Amino acid sequence: MPATTQREVAYQRFRDQIVEARLRPGQFVSQRELVRLLDMTLAAVREMVPRLEAAGLIVTVPQRGLQVAPVNLRLIRNAFQVRLMVEREAVRHFVQNVKDEELDRIEAEHRAILDRVIAARPDPHLDRDAQAVDWGLHDRMVDAMGNDILSEIYRVNSLHVRLIRLDAQQVRDRRVRPAMEEHLDFLAALRRRDEAAAVRAIEAHIERSRQRVLEAMLDNPPPGT
Repeated sequence: MPATTQREVAYQRFRDQIVEARLRPGQFVSQRELVRLLDMTLAAVREMVPRLEAAGLIVTVPQRGLQVAPVNLRLIRNAFQVRLMVEREAVRHFVQNVKDEELDRIEAEHRAILDRVIAARPDPHLDRDAQAVDWGLHDRMVDAMGNDILSEIYRVNSLHVRLIRLDAQQVRDRRVRPAMEEHLDFLAALRRRDEAAAVRAIEAHIERSRQRVLEAMLDNPPPGT
């Protein structure tokens, strides 16, 4: 496997570790620990590190090693500001181009998650499945613009948002049900092809998501804050 390809695979595996919450904000990790976590060579990990640093996903701390980006108010402000800027433009494009058949599928996925939340039964995969549906809609809208640069910026920023994310079991009711209901309001505006209402709905959703994060931080402050 060429070194460049190994670096790309290592980067993708690092992203997966964040998505699956195996790497936590503020956590210290050595390059050799990353070799084990990612099942990659040390050379590939070393080549990947500058890319992670440039993306702000890790920082090198003298005498201590690599630290996964810690969550603080600055990170929350910056990450949600980027989300708002990119998604506002994505919505304007999506509302004009998404097909009704795709909206049917997306709405059905959201309602299925909402039904599971309302059922209030033990559901160990609920948070994982809800995140897949939630982020799937946002990613789909951004990718629909066909702008590879924006899509990559958005993907990196989404990793920052995932680092910010709340512990599922403690705040699931605060996050999953409102997010699904807000998405359904947004999808209704898309069905009407009402661009102004769709933009307002996504702006409100992102702002409420930010507020839920801030409220949860007050209840359960990250280590070191």
